[in-house]
Amino acid sequence: MSTTADKATEPRSKSAPGTVSEQASPSAPVVSIIVVSYNTHDMTLACISSVLDQTTCPFDLLVYDNASQDGSADAIAEAFPDVRLIADHTNHGFAKANNIAAQLVTGEYLLLLNPDTIVLDGAIDALVSFARARPEARIWGGRTLYGDRSLNPTNCWGRMSLWSMTTQALGLSSLFRRSALFNPEAYGGWQRDSEREIDIVSGCFFLIKRDFWNTLGGFDPAFTMYGEEADLCLRARAMGARPRMTPDAEIVHYVGASSKVRAAKLVMLLKAKTTLIRRHFPRWQRRAGTVLLASWPLSRMLATGVLARLLRSQRWRDAHTAWRDVWQQRNDWRGGYE
Repeated sequence: MSTTADKATEPRSKSAPGTVSEQASPSAPVVSIIVVSYNTHDMTLACISSVLDQTTCPFDLLVYDNASQDGSADAIAEAFPDVRLIADHTNHGFAKANNIAAQLVTGEYLLLLNPDTIVLDGAIDALVSFARARPEARIWGGRTLYGDRSLNPTNCWGRMSLWSMTTQALGLSSLFRRSALFNPEAYGGWQRDSEREIDIVSGCFFLIKRDFWNTLGGFDPAFTMYGEEADLCLRARAMGARPRMTPDAEIVHYVGASSKVRAAKLVMLLKAKTTLIRRHFPRWQRRAGTVLLASWPLSRMLATGVLARLLRSQRWRDAHTAWRDVWQQRNDWRGGYE
């Protein structure tokens, strides 16, 4: 296969004309599923297997490996020779890799699916049916669970506001996690067991019409990690979209990290949030928003330090170390991604 995008990124490309989706239907796929992987060898294999086992609507599947060093690309090629694979030599990050992959597919819908997910009970079929029933939403998401099948509430988010950042800086969003008032960004108290309009659909299980994706220009590649789906959803809302989620489409989404990794992720998250404030807050709120955002890691560093000394707990020592590392890197994340 040879495309402009492939030549630009110089990936190693594997594809076969008789993929599972093409065997199921000679027509163009209804949904093009994009999985961007990076050093998630076993999880990516399990994710692909679940897609193939649980999806019956006409689809094509493109796995874009972001220069993994754990043998992921070779393992995928060996285990699933009929699945289209692009093994790039450069790690482009989540946003740009999805943008490249989206140029190479033809489905009516695009489904972005994390490699650390497992599709349950025909979830992709259910999500496409939901999109058909709720076309005005223009972006759709489902329900996510942890590996033990308990609720993973990170499938969707409310947009940031001065109030939400105030509750976060004061620790109220942590103390009252189940409160919709004090934890508004996480829709506190809502078990994701009902259909509703939301602000932001997580990029781990994100359905959008391909033509609308193209109208929006895809993800902004300025967002190296985190925030890209929030930026896209907020731009989409400005164009009249009203994203929705359904509990009828469920997947497993695994998460977990060490304290050092946690600090690095928090720095990237703060960079993303800073950029979102600058782009999507009213001009008169931006200064207050950045001050409140900076108050969050500062307050966490101080609070975990006190708890670590009082309780002499390794858990709180690790948390304090992570937040201290984040605060020491404030000159980096205060600049945002731009």
